[in-house]
Amino acid sequence: MRIMLDTNVLISIAIFDSDKLKKMLMYICDKHTLVLSTYIIQEIENVTERKFPNKKNAMMQFLFNLPYELEYIPSTILDQEISNIRDVKDIPVIYSAIISDVDILITGDKDFDNVNIKKLEIMTPNEFLIKYC
Repeated sequence: MRIMLDTNVLISIAIFDSDKLKKMLMYICDKHTLVLSTYIIQEIENVTERKFPNKKNAMMQFLFNLPYELEYIPSTILDQEISNIRDVKDIPVIYSAIISDVDILITGDKDFDNVNIKKLEIMTPNEFLIKYC
């Protein structure tokens, strides 16, 4: 499967050192294809700079060592299928998952709870762990 992790999940793995999330990431990297988008990478850099400036080098090293497929995401979003998400700031994340053709998007963001996209399963890390690990 092709699996995308949202910014909040990646930051939690790298900065908060959760064993449960590390287990999930190792499973994904060993058994599936981890997909990250240029949008998510940029968002990680922005959030880390703003909230955890002393962790920026560690975060960039974490991403550098992480095996993933990088998908370029254009700055113009054309897809109308994603208009039902509550927080418009999350549209680029959903858009990234759709045009990257991932099977699962893993996020801790509650704004994704009621989003229903064909061919894309949206799960929390706990839901993923229960179902697949």
